[in-house]
Amino acid sequence: MNPAAGHDIYADLHLHTLFSDGTFTPEELAARGKDFGFAAMSLTDHDSVEGCERMDIACRSLGIKFIPGVELTAEFEDKEVHLLGYYIDLHNKKLLAEIKKFQTVRQDRIREMTNRLNQLNIPLRSETVFAIANCCAPGRPHVARALIQEGLCSSMDEAFNRYLKKGRPAWVPKRKISALDAIALIHQAGGFAIVAHPALNQGDEIIAPLAAQGVDGIECFHTKHTAKISRHYLNMADHFNLLVTGGSDCHGFSKGKPLIGTVKLPGIYLQKLRAAHLNRKNLSPTATPAAS
Repeated sequence: MNPAAGHDIYADLHLHTLFSDGTFTPEELAARGKDFGFAAMSLTDHDSVEGCERMDIACRSLGIKFIPGVELTAEFEDKEVHLLGYYIDLHNKKLLAEIKKFQTVRQDRIREMTNRLNQLNIPLRSETVFAIANCCAPGRPHVARALIQEGLCSSMDEAFNRYLKKGRPAWVPKRKISALDAIALIHQAGGFAIVAHPALNQGDEIIAPLAAQGVDGIECFHTKHTAKISRHYLNMADHFNLLVTGGSDCHGFSKGKPLIGTVKLPGIYLQKLRAAHLNRKNLSPTATPAAS
């Protein structure tokens, strides 16, 4: 993964497909990554790794390195924290079993949301949401799309602002795994646990204790991080000797214009992540190799 002479390499390591709340297929996402010249990409669907094998095949066909990933919603000291897992073993039985539980929680949450909408005389059926989602990890964007499809809202913004945002009548809190359990789950699957978009979750004060508990890195580059914020988290990563990652958090068209291409993780950080992965594999002869 050495850069070509005179050129750096870039990656987008935070992407979603229709296997969670994105709108692109893995193949469409890989093709867009090729258009932007990415040397590496990772698929980090919420509570799902179903699209990773297809994304791997698509990336390989385009000469792009693929890093298997996942995004887990966790909680630490009463704060919501999103954790990205990179270089996970996609066939790890414990990881898959836990993800299955998370998906059941998501499906139950959809049923409760539609139930609350029904109590407001909004005639939306959970089956309609599941049909639109067509995946095992449905979320609020799928409810919003269903409301639009049924003529009950005119836009995603209206659906969230009227019904689905926190504090609105159909909002249902999501049961979360503890951050420490999520880190342990990612580690036992051979992966690296990264704090996602910390500025979105006011995560400064939790980075130090999470680093002490084994978190491996910080997502310093993100669509919602300004250059100043990115520098701030780069300094924190350096201080705590953590890996640095970054990505667009692209959800396709589900949240407006696709964000892929708006954030480019510089190759130096990509190479450090890959070096850490290779070093961990060499130190763990019994580990099942992940894609590299």
